Amino acid sequence: QVQLEESGGGLVQAGGSLRLSCAASGRTFNRYTLGWFRQAPGKEREFVAGITWIGNTYYADSVKGRFTISRDNAKNTVYLQMNSLRPEDTAVYYCASQSKFFIGTIPKEYDFWGQGTQVTVSS
Repeated sequence: QVQLEESGGGLVQAGGSLRLSCAASGRTFNRYTLGWFRQAPGKEREFVAGITWIGNTYYADSVKGRFTISRDNAKNTVYLQMNSLRPEDTAVYYCASQSKFFIGTIPKEYDFWGQGTQVTVSS
């Protein structure tokens, strides 16, 4: 069982930055692949970025070059640094974990989810 808790969301103007954090419980955190997803009102949950336990990363095209995912295994925490934010980045952001060594891009590939944190980007 893994429990995940996101933080760091908020309201920011277009062009600004936010850093999301996701704190995880579980002794085997350093063996999990972690992912960030987002869901805007009326839309399906979509993949944003993922990172394996050895640091391989993968990004959605829509955030590549603007967002950076990282993890600190000693702190059981994964981060999402979001720069050059746009109004279309507005969504609830979720972190998720799975024990397989690949970065899945669809929600059903992940086993555990946090409650989400709201990110709102004003124009």
